[in-house]
Amino acid sequence: MRKLGASLASIMLAFTVTSCNFDGSFRYECQDPANWEKAECNPPICETTGTCSRDLVGQEVWDEYQKSKVKNG
Repeated sequence: MRKLGASLASIMLAFTVTSCNFDGSFRYECQDPANWEKAECNPPICETTGTCSRDLVGQEVWDEYQKSKVKNG
């Protein structure tokens, strides 16, 4: 029973620590969908720093964004 209590306490502590201080901001400016069209978030400008939107958000999200952009003209 002690192990179960210690395990639950550890899980709660981990959850508390990881959820602290999230203010809804993005670590990189180019992660924010509002900035995906900016020149500095698209190649070739962003390739040297590795902060291209397509690289920061993941391939699946980027592909969906590109599809919706084509659909909406």
